Amino acid sequence: MKLATLQDAIIYFSDAIRCREYMVAQRWPDGAECPRCESKDVLFLEKYNRWHCRAKHEAPQFTLKTGTVMEDSPIGLEKWLPAFWLLANSKNGISSYELHRALGITQKTAWFMLHRIRVGMEADNSFKMGNNGPVEVDETFIGPDPRKMHNDKKQARYKALNARPKVPVMGMLDRELRQVRAKVVPNVKRETLQNEILSQIEKGSKVYTDSAPAYDHLKAQDFIH
Repeated sequence: MKLATLQDAIIYFSDAIRCREYMVAQRWPDGAECPRCESKDVLFLEKYNRWHCRAKHEAPQFTLKTGTVMEDSPIGLEKWLPAFWLLANSKNGISSYELHRALGITQKTAWFMLHRIRVGMEADNSFKMGNNGPVEVDETFIGPDPRKMHNDKKQARYKALNARPKVPVMGMLDRELRQVRAKVVPNVKRETLQNEILSQIEKGSKVYTDSAPAYDHLKAQDFIH
């Protein structure tokens, strides 16, 4: 079923059995297995809404939340799943206050859920980009526009330790994987940006940049500019 709106998601996941069936299909498409020992010799205890692993270890019982960002949380799946849907479908992200109003939960609970979900959505940065296709690289400055700030706030910001009107951020996009990596950098000097590229992108990869001087000489580092 296609869940086009938040209301669709809330209605669809309001049934506990439907939540369980959906989660089982997403997490264990080949059948439930123990998240601790990966054994498929498990028995579902419907009365307790959990599984029992027949393999001999200290914690034989587990639930759908075991081994996920929802583990040890008393919040039901009827709240978690719409929260996942809402965050995944919000291009600009959502705040804990938005989630608290949308799902009828406290702001503290919403903050906890968003924190857990964002941890689960973190990308795997343990490998270098570029093996599967070209990588786009660019930098920008993020922060308030000093021209639109009140003079008192602008003066206070500049007087603060290491304060800057805007913060430089460098971004990389792997076109094939559709993965984006963004990082705050100390400055946009050539050495800083090129070191980031060399640490995040495989040598021999095709790198697309703008014509800024900071990206010159990348070809000498086995990149194609």
